[in-house]
This record gives sequence, structure tokens and C-alpha cells, in this order.
Amino acid sequence: MDKKQKRSMTRGIILALLAVAIGYTIYASVTKDKVDVLQTGMDAPDFEVVDLEGNIHRLSDYKGQGVVLNFWGTWCEPCKREFPAIERQYKAFEEQGVHVLAVNIAQSNLEVKNYVKNMGMTFPVAIDKTKSVMTAYNVTILPATILINSDGKVEQIITGEMSESQIVAHMESIKPE
Repeated sequence: MDKKQKRSMTRGIILALLAVAIGYTIYASVTKDKVDVLQTGMDAPDFEVVDLEGNIHRLSDYKGQGVVLNFWGTWCEPCKREFPAIERQYKAFEEQGVHVLAVNIAQSNLEVKNYVKNMGMTFPVAIDKTKSVMTAYNVTILPATILINSDGKVEQIITGEMSESQIVAHMESIKPE
């Protein structure tokens, strides 16, 4: 085989591989599962997490009550700033049927336990080790808070830090009647 034939054969193989790659990309984009983006008014996806005390929390267990589902990380400064207000309002609203469930994004148990203790958080805190809850709720920015009403519907999706007055208004909006 001379140089020209080798070059032609190499080009042919490269073109064939390129055609296969393009074909696969088109096939994959057409056949991939569609992921629903969570929106207000939708049923909140059910999930199960275990809090730092070992208690199991399923969203379905809160049917008939309001839930503030807060996604956070120990490194997140806005999360740190809003937790004292969330804690105060949790104490004020829990007896009225509004619950807080804080979901940490895949950090270590020791790190999260120390953080929770230092912050004085008394509401349930769970760690989403596999990020399955985060994925189900399309969380990409922290903090993210999903307000779930007593019918199990997404009432509101909040990204970013909330002020105490906003937290109060949000909890009022999902308080069962």
C-alpha cells in the first residue's frame, strides 16, 4: 500500500467514525426521556429522606400540611444568613401546620451535623447523598426553596436568599386552612 492509499483509507475511517458519531447524537437527542421541569401548580414529587436523627421523612406524610422544602449547603453564605429567620418562623408556624425540611446537597454527615449544631437548627435536616431529591426538584442554585401547599402542589419556587418578612409571607401562603 502506498502513501496515497493509506491517506485515503485513514480519511475514510475518520469520515465513517464521524458519521456514526453524528448519527448517534441525533438518535440520542430524539429518543432521550423528557425531564419535566418543575413548575408552580404541579404535584410536588414524592421522596424519602432520612434526617440527622435517623427519622424518615416522606413528602406524602405531610399531606394536608404546608412544607417549606429548603435546599442548601454549608458553604452557601445566603443559606447561612437565612437560617436564623427560617428557624424563628419554623417555631412560629409548626403548630399551624407548616413544616420545614432542610435538604443538604450531598455533604458529609459530620460536616452537616456540626453546622446544624452551630446554627441552632431544630427543624429536620436531611442529606441528599445521591442528589435524587435535588434532581427531582430541578435544583441548580442554592439556596432554593420549594413551597408545597396542603394539597401537595408546588405553590412557589424561590431561588436565592429570603428575608424574614418573605419567609413569613411564604409560610402564611401555604398554611392549611
